[in-house]
Amino acid sequence: MSHTLFRATISLHTAFGTPLAGDTLFGQLCWAVREQLGNDKLTSLLEGYTSGNPWLVVSDGFPNGYLPKPTVPASLLLVQKIDAKAHKEEKSKHWIAITNTAQPLPEWNRLAVNDSIAFNGQTDVSKEYQPVEAVQPHNSLNRLTNTTGGEGFAPYTQVQTFFAPEQSMDLYLVLDEKRLSAEALKGLLQSIGSHGFGRDANIGLGKFSLKSLEALTFAQHVQANAHLTLAPSAPQGQGFNRDKSYWRVITRFGRHGNLHGISDKPFKNPILLASSGAVFSPKTEYIPCLFIGQGLGGHGEISKTESATVHQGYAPVIGIYLEV
Repeated sequence: MSHTLFRATISLHTAFGTPLAGDTLFGQLCWAVREQLGNDKLTSLLEGYTSGNPWLVVSDGFPNGYLPKPTVPASLLLVQKIDAKAHKEEKSKHWIAITNTAQPLPEWNRLAVNDSIAFNGQTDVSKEYQPVEAVQPHNSLNRLTNTTGGEGFAPYTQVQTFFAPEQSMDLYLVLDEKRLSAEALKGLLQSIGSHGFGRDANIGLGKFSLKSLEALTFAQHVQANAHLTLAPSAPQGQGFNRDKSYWRVITRFGRHGNLHGISDKPFKNPILLASSGAVFSPKTEYIPCLFIGQGLGGHGEISKTESATVHQGYAPVIGIYLEV
C-alpha cells in the first residue's frame, strides 16, 4: 500500500449544523469526487474499499494542534487517587497537545487541557472560546402554497454549533497517493469548504477554507502497544483483544446527500460504531500502522436507495502505550 498521513488545517467561517466527524466528511468527499471527477473515478477509488484497501481515511476535526484523550479507565491515566472535585476537573480536560503524544498515558492526563485552552490556542482561560451549541428555530414550508400557514405550519428547532471567529481545526487524512494526488484532495476539501459541510449547508452553515495540507508523522511512545482512534470505527473481527480495549458505542442514523438526499428513501440503515478516542490492543504483536478498521457496505447492506453505498469504518490511529 502507498498510504500517506496528511494533516489538513482549516479555518471555520460559520456555525456548523453537523459535527465535523470523519465518517461524515468521507461521505461528502465521495460525493465531491463524483461531481468533480466523474462517477467512473469514484468507482475506481472505491475498488477494494471493503476489503482493507481504502483510498482515503478521514479523522474527525480537532482543535488546531491537539488530539483527544483516550477513552480508558481512570486507573490507566492517574498515578494516584484524587478527590471527587479534582476528578471532575480532570474529566473536563479532553485534549492533549500533539507535541506531547510520545509521553506515557499518566503524562497525557497531567498535560491535558480543557476546551477553553484547546480552542483558544493559548493558556489564557479567561477567553471563553470553546464551541457553543445553540438552538435555531426553523419552520417547514408548504411547497404548494409557498407559505408556512395552514397545514404546512410546522415549527421545529435544530442545534447549531458556533466557534470562535476563524477557528482553526485539524483533520488527519490517510491518502493512497497512487489513486488520488494530494493536490486533488486539496481541491476536494476546498470545494466542500466553499459550499458547506453537513446539514443546512444550503443556508450557509459548515463553511470553511483550507489553510494547509502537509504530510505528517505522529510522535508515538517508543513502546507503543495499542491504537488510539481519531474517527468512529468498526473494529469487529480485526483481531483486537476485547479485555484490553476500551471504547464507547455510537449509532449512526445516516442520511444520503446530494440527489439521493431528496429521493423518497433518503435514509440509510443504522450503523453501530466505536466512537473517536477508542483504544484497541491487538491480541498478538503490535504492528504500527496509519489506520485500523474496515469499510462497511457496498452490497446493499447500508442503503436501499443506492446498493453500492459504503460507510467509513476505518479510522486514522496513533500508537500509545498501555500498562496492562
